[in-house]
Amino acid sequence: MIDKVDWNLTEIFYEIFQAKPELYARAPGRVNILGEHVDYNQGVVLPMAIDREVTILARKNTQPICRLFAVDLNEEIEFSLRDLDQKKDLNGKPFPRWALYPAGVAKVLQQKGYDLDGIEAAFQSTIPIGSGLSSSAALEVGFAMVWSALGGWKEDSIRLAQDCQQAENEYVGVSCGLLDQFSSVCGVRDHVLFFDIRNLEWQALKFFENMQIVIVDSKVERSLTSSQYNQRRETCEQAVKLLQKFKPEIESLRDLSPIEFAAYSEYLPEEIRKRATHIVKEIARVFSAVSALQHSDFRSFGALMYASHYSLRDDYEVSHPNLDYLVDQAHAIPGCFGAKLTGAGFGGCTVNIVTQEQSEQFMKKLHQAYWRKYKVEPSIFSVQASQGASWRRI
Repeated sequence: MIDKVDWNLTEIFYEIFQAKPELYARAPGRVNILGEHVDYNQGVVLPMAIDREVTILARKNTQPICRLFAVDLNEEIEFSLRDLDQKKDLNGKPFPRWALYPAGVAKVLQQKGYDLDGIEAAFQSTIPIGSGLSSSAALEVGFAMVWSALGGWKEDSIRLAQDCQQAENEYVGVSCGLLDQFSSVCGVRDHVLFFDIRNLEWQALKFFENMQIVIVDSKVERSLTSSQYNQRRETCEQAVKLLQKFKPEIESLRDLSPIEFAAYSEYLPEEIRKRATHIVKEIARVFSAVSALQHSDFRSFGALMYASHYSLRDDYEVSHPNLDYLVDQAHAIPGCFGAKLTGAGFGGCTVNIVTQEQSEQFMKKLHQAYWRKYKVEPSIFSVQASQGASWRRI
């Protein structure tokens, strides 16, 4: 539940629009504990919505015009809902990158047949941008909530997440899976989410009571629209086509167990084999992690996290030297039982599971080690599992 409106944002809204907002919406970021890059391979994932979020204040506009103010960037844009294909504002200037996310959501919702209102909105975020905690998905989901609430219509949670995914795929140009948007919409307080991308079934699993999730932002930014990310997806598709010569019934890498894959992997070119190895084994790791959660076995769970990182580093090759250093250092600090990069990679954050009583000392030691190595101040903070996106009228 939302306890109160962020009054600072309210003051900003009134200063910009000379009117009171009608609606408050919020959408959390997420941290993926296990299951990196498997969502676009029909795999299973284990994310958690976190208590870092996008908050939006909005009101209807009398015209089909969207006027948006990004508080953190101190940038404003106006664009027409009738001319979204051009990706330009009312002055003919190309959208700044952040505007592609709400505009993309509007475009998809219009394609679904919804009659959208123009809006005036101001938003801010506590999710680090470009860090792998899904600031973009939270922005998409937040604006989808705004248009849904102001329009008086409601979609099924999974369908809403799929709309936001479609916006990122088709409008923004990132071939992401459903993981990020699903997590933001469906988060459950104090729980991780086991989500099967293939059949869209999911369940909330209680996280270890005595363990703390610690996020470390390396401050190495990356862009999800980089060719590297989309190339990984294309390589996985190539692996499936090659393996279908031997197992024509498979539709994705999800259909292969690690043993089956080992039997045919020798027929794949080296790079494709390495990429597919990560996907097949990462899916198996997620299933093992669910078992570890159910048996309160945090040591096995943490070992799976380390294995995931080394696979992302060596087979999928989406890590970064700074992330590798953070994981290696975390492994050596007492109280830490698991660490890995989280998100698409190429920079961003690591996620760590640490005993609650040693979490403060862990954060201090890791901060000191990273500063000594790179002379960069990392952002280190603990997070709690959060409820999914919500809204209320003001």
